[in-house]
Amino acid sequence: MRLPKVRRPRLPRTRAGRRRLVQAVMAGCVLALLPSTWLYVSTEGRLGTTAEAPRTDVAVVFGAGLWDGEPSPYLAHRLDAAATLYRHGRIKAVLVTGDNSREDYDEPDAMRAYLTRHGVPDTRIVSDYAGFDTWDSCVRARKIFGVDRAVLISQDFHIRRAVALCEAAGISSYGVGVSATHDVTWYYGGTREVLAASKAALDVVFRPNPRFLGPKEPGVTNALASAH
Repeated sequence: MRLPKVRRPRLPRTRAGRRRLVQAVMAGCVLALLPSTWLYVSTEGRLGTTAEAPRTDVAVVFGAGLWDGEPSPYLAHRLDAAATLYRHGRIKAVLVTGDNSREDYDEPDAMRAYLTRHGVPDTRIVSDYAGFDTWDSCVRARKIFGVDRAVLISQDFHIRRAVALCEAAGISSYGVGVSATHDVTWYYGGTREVLAASKAALDVVFRPNPRFLGPKEPGVTNALASAH
């Protein structure tokens, strides 16, 4: 059986044609990087460390995967930062938002258990079980849990997108980007953010509803009430 021949694309033969090709490639690269540029510009001055974070009622911690039912190292670093903020009196409650789309996979409960082991009272922790992506988490934090101001906690490669999306969802946000070892996961996350920035821009423009919205919940209000 003879395989069909694959025709190689032909480069333009003329100098003008080659110039137009180069210009088209450069324009494509610029367009691809515009969303990332927007994230950097729009979040300028809204990022810092746990020591620099303003005193705020609520911290939002985004899920980052489980390993054998326990928070992954990346997620554990995020939760450690939240626990540090709580111990230093910079926050009063923590909203943990993550994926619980399957019965055998429960990010929020694993995050809650980790925080209680590290000194955060259970009454100060609120679980969002439908934080399937960053936009969903931000919209639900505002519309379902009534959060209008928060410290957001994630890795440094993700925190700008989280701040930009939560701002677009109506939450005045300050981002704490926790450090992480520059391993394969870190490089994957950084590369993924280039593509995710484009989705973030579309989310801001079109403002889709979360995969699951549901009724309002008093969890954050109750957690803050227990602080008095």
